Amino acid sequence: MIRTGAGKDPLLRRPFSIHQSIAQGQIQIYFKVVGRGTEILAHVKKGEALSVFGPLGRGFRIAEKSPACLIGGGLGIAPMLFLAKRISQVKKDCSQDLIILGGRSRSEVEPLVADFEQLGLKLACSTDDGSYEMRGYVTDVFKNHDLPADCSVYCCGPEAMMARISAMCKEHHYPCQVSVESVMACGMGACLGCSMPTKSGIYAHVCLDGPVFDAEEMVWNI
Repeated sequence: MIRTGAGKDPLLRRPFSIHQSIAQGQIQIYFKVVGRGTEILAHVKKGEALSVFGPLGRGFRIAEKSPACLIGGGLGIAPMLFLAKRISQVKKDCSQDLIILGGRSRSEVEPLVADFEQLGLKLACSTDDGSYEMRGYVTDVFKNHDLPADCSVYCCGPEAMMARISAMCKEHHYPCQVSVESVMACGMGACLGCSMPTKSGIYAHVCLDGPVFDAEEMVWNI
């Protein structure tokens, strides 16, 4: 949770995933300018101090003995690099692992590819308009790959995308974890602003119980 302004405008912090961790305790945040908070953040100058609250919530649980498929769509690509680096560190065999990245156009995908390629994992990309790699959605790329039967899937992106991936994983009996995007005000479970329904009949707090959930727990509002 990052405070983007020096005063009380904007009042609330903005939630972000960690894109990657760099030496000497530095972290990198990948974001898109969509409002006043991110507009201010985009103009922060080198050496300027920011108030950062975190890390918060629950992250991905890595299945160290299973082949992995990481799927990031749009801004859902943000946590995938951090996860991919961690998987490459803790797993002995990553030869069957696959990373799938997708966006609307070349500008949303191509600039990020080099960071993923340096990990040596297989990479497949798609764009909605066909301007980079395969034309289509990450769901199309996922469907067209013959994954190992014991594959574990990790996913982040638009809700409709994650709902589709979740259904496909259920069909093929792949365990699937999803990182849910939600508006957050406090990040501590106090304001209830990020509550989401689950199949157990209770509401989960994305900031505390997530943002990562087992896909089969979620009720998709699409």
